[in-house]
Amino acid sequence: MNFPDFRSERFLREHIAHTMAFYHPHAIDPAGGFFHYYKDDGTIYDRSHRHLVSSTRFIFNYAMAAREFEDKRAEYLDAARHGLRYLREVHRDASSGGYAWTIRDGKPEDRTYHAYGVAFVLLAYSTALKAGIDEVRPWMDETWELLEKRYWDAGFGLYRDEADEHWNFSGYRGQNANMHMCEAMLAAYQASDEPRYLERALTLADHMTRRQAAKAEGLVWEHYDVEWNIDWKYNLDNPKHLFRPWGFQPGHQTEWAKLLLILEPLLLERNREEKWLVPTAQHLFDVALDRSWDQQYGGMAYGFAPDGTVCDDDKYFWVQAESLAAAALLHARTGEAKYDEWYQKLWAYSWEHFVDHKYGAWFRILTRDNRKYDDEKSPAGKVDYHTMGACYEVMELIRAGGKP
Repeated sequence: MNFPDFRSERFLREHIAHTMAFYHPHAIDPAGGFFHYYKDDGTIYDRSHRHLVSSTRFIFNYAMAAREFEDKRAEYLDAARHGLRYLREVHRDASSGGYAWTIRDGKPEDRTYHAYGVAFVLLAYSTALKAGIDEVRPWMDETWELLEKRYWDAGFGLYRDEADEHWNFSGYRGQNANMHMCEAMLAAYQASDEPRYLERALTLADHMTRRQAAKAEGLVWEHYDVEWNIDWKYNLDNPKHLFRPWGFQPGHQTEWAKLLLILEPLLLERNREEKWLVPTAQHLFDVALDRSWDQQYGGMAYGFAPDGTVCDDDKYFWVQAESLAAAALLHARTGEAKYDEWYQKLWAYSWEHFVDHKYGAWFRILTRDNRKYDDEKSPAGKVDYHTMGACYEVMELIRAGGKP
């Protein structure tokens, strides 16, 4: 197979445009929000169901594209504002301040208030502000206050995970919400220049990738109890749970590595050096690739057990995308050739097996030997935020003079 130049800004930009074309403009529901479910050819297969994660990630996609593609800036900004209206008017409960997890036929279906969802609310607002949508600024403040009042667990320096519609929290604690909250805090800082967001991102990164990881031999485990002790058995009988799978997630180790490397230069701009960031990022990435890379069929497996053996050998699109972004940042930061090799390897595998060269975007999940399970390319939660986000991250690196 002939491969394009994965280190080329032009290639990355064209790939984003090609992916956006899969969704735009038919993703837009004139009645409000976006459609969330797509077959391989772009056919919408559920027009009435909405998920907070997709509603917010669509806003991210459109706001990022508005910044990048000047010729389509106006229509992408209109689409982002269209998504923001739906987020404010349908997902958000003005009386409680919470955001409904799912919507069916324009009405809240699941009113569980997930910190994971609020992380993407903040990311959506922050990205919109970066794109010049100034009306979101007070909504960022509002979201910070919501997080402080309801979700922040000051005793442990991390966010609680989920509450019912009356703000009664379950005893479950998870790393996934805190990782994406770190991502959102970094975006909020970049958009607003308010130090509180950067400080919180550092706190979350420190507590998850050092304090909590120390309980799991230096890796980030997914599930914890109310006092942030590891719960080794959570979802042991449901290892393929969409947001809370059992086992170590190699994609989350590399995603944390990426976030640590985004965090470091932002701290240095404020004359703050944290020497643990780069070695921690390297450790998380190196172990994840060592344990998850499939020597026979290529690609990274979805999960591995505490003993290091693969426990879920499926291949997920986002794992490859986040890892190639982390590899690019690691190579630029350390100059070590192995990260350049991983960047090429991950892209080549993804280009051959995940990218749909006919219709656009990436397939979501493949078997170990790289076969599709079905023709549902983009169900709720996907929207190719991971894939386009990885491309934007590498493009930004190139434009800053770095070499992926």
